[in-house]
Amino acid sequence: MREADEALFRTVHGIAGELAGQPVHVVMDALARRLPKAPGLDTAEIRRIAEEISVGRDPSGL
Repeated sequence: MREADEALFRTVHGIAGELAGQPVHVVMDALARRLPKAPGLDTAEIRRIAEEISVGRDPSGL
């Protein structure tokens, strides 16, 4: 499970670095395409992550 979590965090971190400040829909599209499937990672959670990235935050914690 730790490896799966690390993969999620690294993917979010990469997208945050690339798309910080972009519109939410752009970030959501990238997240939906690139995030690995994980329990609890539904549309609402992806939107929450995208909103954080859209305002320039990196919610990955890395």
